[in-house]
Amino acid sequence: MASVYTTRSWRPFEGEDGDFVREWQGFMGWAAALPGAGRGLLARDLRDPGRYVSFMEWAEPESVRAWKGSTELRPRMARVQAHVDRFEPTELEVVALVGHSTG
Repeated sequence: MASVYTTRSWRPFEGEDGDFVREWQGFMGWAAALPGAGRGLLARDLRDPGRYVSFMEWAEPESVRAWKGSTELRPRMARVQAHVDRFEPTELEVVALVGHSTG
């Protein structure tokens, strides 16, 4: 079980959803190859289709710190943010897990 998730709430500029998703996939493809990284997930809010939420699994907080300290992070993130009006990042520690993955 991953002990840490990074998550963000994203709101792309109107009409730039496809560009945002494409850039997010490229960014997270890079991040997923880093030590301690797991799967990344991007979901669109069904109640607010202009809002997206992303999650990235990490083995431990040190992996997150190494990712955030990488010299490649800012230029790669800038390509995603070029299509985003606003975003809110946070880090979450898993305190309980119930059930199994659906897919």
